Amino acid sequence: MPDKKRKLGTTELEVTACCLGTMTWGQQNTEEEGHAQMDYAVERGINFFDTAEMYAVPPKPETQGSTEKIIGSWFRKTGKRKDIILASKISGRSPMTWTRDGDVGMTRQTKDQVDQAVEKSLKRLQTDYIDLYQLHWPDRPVGMFGNKADADTYKVDYEPFEEILSHLDAHVKAGRIRHIGLSNENSYGVMRFIAESDRASLPRIQSIQNAYSLVNRTFEGDLEECCVREGVSLLAYSPLAQGYLTGKYRGGALPAGSRKQLFERLQRYEKPGAEAAINGYVDLAAKYGVDPAQFALRFCDTRHFMGSTIIGATSLDQLKTCIDAFELDWTEEMEADVNGLHLRQPSPCP
Repeated sequence: MPDKKRKLGTTELEVTACCLGTMTWGQQNTEEEGHAQMDYAVERGINFFDTAEMYAVPPKPETQGSTEKIIGSWFRKTGKRKDIILASKISGRSPMTWTRDGDVGMTRQTKDQVDQAVEKSLKRLQTDYIDLYQLHWPDRPVGMFGNKADADTYKVDYEPFEEILSHLDAHVKAGRIRHIGLSNENSYGVMRFIAESDRASLPRIQSIQNAYSLVNRTFEGDLEECCVREGVSLLAYSPLAQGYLTGKYRGGALPAGSRKQLFERLQRYEKPGAEAAINGYVDLAAKYGVDPAQFALRFCDTRHFMGSTIIGATSLDQLKTCIDAFELDWTEEMEADVNGLHLRQPSPCP
């Protein structure tokens, strides 16, 4: 069920199995449409929204922060801030300096930049606290978004783990942040943050928001054991492989208004072996008479390590389809077929 609740990490917070993603609001979706999506999600019992200072996506100066503003205006209009567990994110190392005031050279997770990012997000969101504040990607250079690191990556200095936790701790103590999490992180980063939080009595990592789907099960390597044993919840993003697992791009189709048609930024899901694997999962859904988007989402939801699966939609019809997925009966036969295909074509879209 989409409104089934699970503990977020080791916190007292209980988040719904379905999390409402928001990154299209302010670019593909208007404020009115964003409000309508939040209204509908709440009607279906969803209490967990995820956003970021960088959104809308694709990122650009003209739309940066627009998604948080839309959420903030909905809070003001509805008075439902207390009913929502709100997650946002601070950007990691990046040349997207338009998120900061002044000449900062690079977007980083230094004290001054963390302070500025928290203050700006709270203002846009029209709230005085964020339930889960996540590092959108690391301050240190790493391989991510399907790209590998090279040898020079490890020669670059970065903000120490303990220092980043200390920057966040100031906001936790002030009540502006309740809990912290990671995103686009690896097991080394998770364990280093946890080690520093334990050593210095600093806030503990409660979640990790990484890509996870039928065509990207890389979390099931050492990250799974690391997170399960340490009580870190997975928040899965791109469970539909940015729309590919719906089947809408099959055979080279390019639907008008789709993210591929608008932005051509889906290369993570266009690697060698991806098309065959995606077609295989879409065919599996057809075998069971199930909508392929719902098949892919319910797969994610049934993983024992899943904290919440983040959905995103640009229409209310898409949103309803996604939320309904959490009511699908997942069978042993489905599980066996999925795992068989995975063994033949493992994670072509890491």
